Amino acid sequence: MRSRPGHFVDLRLKQRVKQYLASSKCGEYVDIGILASDLQKTYSADYGRRKRNAFRIQVEKVFGIISNEKEREDLAVLEAEHVAKRARQHEKNETAESATDDSDYDDYPEDLSANHMNSSLLSLYKKGNPDSVPTTPKNEPVETPPPVRTAPQTSTVTPGTRVEMHLSEGGWFIDKTPCGKDFFIDLCEDGEGDGKKLISEKSTDFSVLESERKKTKGKRTKRKKEEFPDVDGEIEAGLLKEKVRSKGPELYRPSVTFEDIGGNDETLQEICKMLIHVRHPEVYNHLGVVPPRGFLLHGPPGCGKTLLAQAIAGELELPMLKVAATEIVSGVSGESEQKLRELFEQAVSSAPCVLFIDEVDAITPKREVASKDMERRIVAQFLTCMDDLNNVGATTQVLVIGATNRPDSLDPALRRAGRFDREICLGIPDEAAREKILRTLCRKLKLLESFDFHHLARLTPGYVGADLMALCREAAMCTVNRVLIKAEEEKGKHIHAGGNTAEGGMGTGTDLLVEDNKQQELPPKDELQRLLDLLKKQEPLPEEQLQKLCIEMNDFIVALTSVQPSAKREGFVTIPDVTWADIGALEDVREELTMAILAPVRNPEQFKALGLTTPAGVLLAGPPGCGKTLLAKAVANESGLNFISVKGPELLNMYVGESERAVRQVFQRARNSAPCVIFFDEVDALCPRRSDRESGASVRVVNQLLTEMDGLENRQQVFIMAATNRPDIIDPAILRPGRLDKTLYVGLPPPEDRLAILKTITKDGTRPPLDIDVSLEEIAFSQHCDCYTGADLSALVREASICALRQDMALQNTKSKKGEIKISRQHFEEAFRKVKSSVSKKDQIMYEELHRSLCR
Repeated sequence: MRSRPGHFVDLRLKQRVKQYLASSKCGEYVDIGILASDLQKTYSADYGRRKRNAFRIQVEKVFGIISNEKEREDLAVLEAEHVAKRARQHEKNETAESATDDSDYDDYPEDLSANHMNSSLLSLYKKGNPDSVPTTPKNEPVETPPPVRTAPQTSTVTPGTRVEMHLSEGGWFIDKTPCGKDFFIDLCEDGEGDGKKLISEKSTDFSVLESERKKTKGKRTKRKKEEFPDVDGEIEAGLLKEKVRSKGPELYRPSVTFEDIGGNDETLQEICKMLIHVRHPEVYNHLGVVPPRGFLLHGPPGCGKTLLAQAIAGELELPMLKVAATEIVSGVSGESEQKLRELFEQAVSSAPCVLFIDEVDAITPKREVASKDMERRIVAQFLTCMDDLNNVGATTQVLVIGATNRPDSLDPALRRAGRFDREICLGIPDEAAREKILRTLCRKLKLLESFDFHHLARLTPGYVGADLMALCREAAMCTVNRVLIKAEEEKGKHIHAGGNTAEGGMGTGTDLLVEDNKQQELPPKDELQRLLDLLKKQEPLPEEQLQKLCIEMNDFIVALTSVQPSAKREGFVTIPDVTWADIGALEDVREELTMAILAPVRNPEQFKALGLTTPAGVLLAGPPGCGKTLLAKAVANESGLNFISVKGPELLNMYVGESERAVRQVFQRARNSAPCVIFFDEVDALCPRRSDRESGASVRVVNQLLTEMDGLENRQQVFIMAATNRPDIIDPAILRPGRLDKTLYVGLPPPEDRLAILKTITKDGTRPPLDIDVSLEEIAFSQHCDCYTGADLSALVREASICALRQDMALQNTKSKKGEIKISRQHFEEAFRKVKSSVSKKDQIMYEELHRSLCR
């Protein structure tokens, strides 16, 4: 079949399209894309391997042919109806009086019917030429219709838009929207066929609207009112949906101001200096300088980049265009660049305004590593648009703000002057900034008047603004739990006690009362049931109960355990649970560590007054098992510092540059979580002594460690501790002052220290329980313990406990109860035979020489 010259049609596809349109799958609206997709799924053997876009175009062509055929059928039906009506009317005119013919004449006037047919043909011609003006034959009279109420039309149709509606015998409604999409509505009626007319909205001067006006009979008017509003509602919904889909970002005025941002005073001052041209462009015009066009906000997630951009627009009362970078990316080639151009054109036309692009790294990656050409084109278009702002004129008051948490992944060309002129880093806030943020967040919270914000800020190292906001929310939930739920619990207890009293007051001696008392003695409702009762209670809580709600410091401290800061989510930072109480002896080492690490944290003002800015690094050296790692954990716990534990070998990587990157990452996260302790365990594996012959990964890692410890970047509030049992093979550059400048020897414990360690391990003989014949002092001063370390003593107590348990299980004493097992002297003697010292005599001599060299 040939539809028109040059176009062949697949008859099978045409038949299948017709079947689909007639099937129940076809809803009110049929989209060409959905139609093509359904056909490909249904007839996958024939069309499954075809390209989606090409097949959709083919279906669209077939669909257009079917639509034209249906329109021709509609015209033929209308013409047949018209001829039949003319014949009937001619008969009526001959046989009936003029008075009786008025109503039918109103329904089917001769001239109007001819004009109706004419308008049908004209509407077809108008498809090819929308600008053509409809003409009327000279011989036919035309009445100018007075204003009438017609069926409500679509509110979204603009004067320049052409929407054509065809109501035909076949029952398909075709809506040609401005975007070129075809929608079909099944409008088959059970009534007469003469109610189906062809209406053209634009040609309202056509006579067909007159015939619609003259339908004054009640039944027909009612039917029209019921029919058309639904149709128009569907058209309106379709057009609105299309409009929403095609519209770009809208201008809005944020309500956030600088008052809503705490702890960034220096940043705000810097930004305000850059915003002078937005309000006073004449300053830069007078100086003849091109004003700054924008700046880049970067920092870890949750530190307030988006909030700051909104506050700039809100403080200056400027309209804001906010766009997520991913909204610009499109699947069609060239459309992403078009969206970007339109965005900047909209910003220029709305000036003065702020254009904020969030997560800008999503569309501006480095072009040399970009995987697709589209990414390179978007970067190039972005650069061009930024430069065009300067070409438009120096008076263009458009401020472009980009936000990202990965500034290193941006294309370098974007970060040069004239594009993003300034880069503002919003880091993890320090203690003073956290206090200001907490005060800002808690302005509207109901707190005690004596609330200590300074203390709370000290307890939240590593928290960003989003974490502190979550902390306030969690503290409020703790308050609700403490006041409301506990109040319900007390009320339940009160009712429980009152119930017992009431029952007791009714008299005793009857079985019924005894049974009731047993019921009252059941345990009160569990917490889940109390929560459910509170949730199901419909009436509002009483005012006196709400008055008790007030957030206290304890609520924040409880909330700290459940809110994890951003730095900890990285998996690096923890606060250990080891305290000084878990460490026996080592008093002199403990005092040195307190002065090196705890004192700068607890008395920062005094250290600053003395000019002690760079914190000292501490190297713990000594035999294995003497408590070096335990000391580091206890120090971090005692001071409340964050603790990053780094095992030496885990930073090493087989790929070139990865080991150094891992070292940089550790120090960067420590700076973000300051005050923080970095503990390098087995540091001799990480930085062995360099020699002239070596030039491998180990040398580069040592160099990276040296630069991080005292390089150009400041290391304030980042303390370094390291532990090793081979200080002789560590590179000497690591041990110089300013790096690991304080070496503390943690040696084998003397008898007095062994006694203190044993008391700590056994909790003064209570766990495990010791028999009366066991003397810890005798064990500590025994010759068997000569070279025992703290780890060996712990192993000794554990082995003695195992011996006692084995003996008890062998006896199979049924009378013995849990907790009656005790460790006797015999068990310790048996343990001595199994646990040997981990440090030999030879090693002990070597460590003593090391100790003497350090003391020297």
